[in-house]
Amino acid sequence: MAKAARAAGITVMHAPISFAEGYNEIGSHPYGILKGVVDGKAFVKGSWGAGIVDDLAPQAGDIVVEGQWGLDTFASTNLNFMLRSKGIRTIVLGDFLTNCCVELTMRSGYENGYRVVTLSDCMAATSAQEHENALRLDFPMFSVPTTAEEFLAGLP
Repeated sequence: MAKAARAAGITVMHAPISFAEGYNEIGSHPYGILKGVVDGKAFVKGSWGAGIVDDLAPQAGDIVVEGQWGLDTFASTNLNFMLRSKGIRTIVLGDFLTNCCVELTMRSGYENGYRVVTLSDCMAATSAQEHENALRLDFPMFSVPTTAEEFLAGLP
């Protein structure tokens, strides 16, 4: 998908979550999924767990959004500024977790006035049920859900 997007002239952006060792960005009493991040020692900056997988590694011309310390890419980064500066009005999302990070970023993108396209087969959740429920119940309210193949077929 990323390779085809680049070939079509689409800006590919990566927004990895990373925290300093000790998780000072989160605060002293995390709960919910962020407690799981701390307890699992996940997403520590510079570690394997905060890296982008080789198959999706940033290429020349891609943008790496830095400073994502939470679940919504818009909340703790300058993503909105970068998108507006580049004149981007449509965002296309794929990531992990469907019903968490993708959903929060989708909702913020929608609230910020972007046309949001979600690639149902370029995301996953911790269970098929969670993934399907988010796609069926929430995504149609805040995005144009589609598959990668359908999206690519619609490119000029």
